[in-house]
Formats: sequence, C-alpha cells, structure tokens
Amino acid sequence: MTAPLATSPLAAGPPPEGQGSQLKRLRETAQDFEALFVAQMLATMSQGLGHGLAREGAQSDAYQDMFNQEVGKLISRAGGIGVADAILREMLKMQELA
Repeated sequence: MTAPLATSPLAAGPPPEGQGSQLKRLRETAQDFEALFVAQMLATMSQGLGHGLAREGAQSDAYQDMFNQEVGKLISRAGGIGVADAILREMLKMQELA
C-alpha cells in the first residue's frame, strides 16, 4: 500500500538548499521508471485483444508501442499508480546510507 500523497516524497515541500536539483532528477527518474512500467503493463494487457490502433503488421505494433509509452508517461505525470513514490523513497533511503 502506498503512502497518501500528502506524505509522499513526490508531493513534499521545497527541499533544503542545494538539494533541489538532485531531488528533481531523482523524482524525474522515478516517474520515468513508472511510465515504463505502466507502458509495459498496457502492452501485456492488450496482447490478446487482436486489435489496436491499426489492423495488423509491424506498423500497428510500432504505433501501439508508442501509444502505450505516451499513455504511461501521462499516467505517471498525473500522479501515477504509486510506483514512482515507492522508488523515490527507496532512492532517498539509499542516499542516506551512502
């Protein structure tokens, strides 16, 4: 179960001085990972449907992959499914140990 957005590292207030750009990069990395995860999930879910954006062939597969990637990015940037929050928390914990 994920933490509520109010206590989420992605929704946290401004970071201490000098850590803003690093936290921003970590947040973007976590969201990028979540976008890839969601895109892969969408691809797996739609495999057996037999229809997509186009009828059939390599072009259809390419367009479906691009569509899945963009939907994954949109979902992640709009709050996601909680994967980015968990990844960011773990990355921040790893930095504290280093």
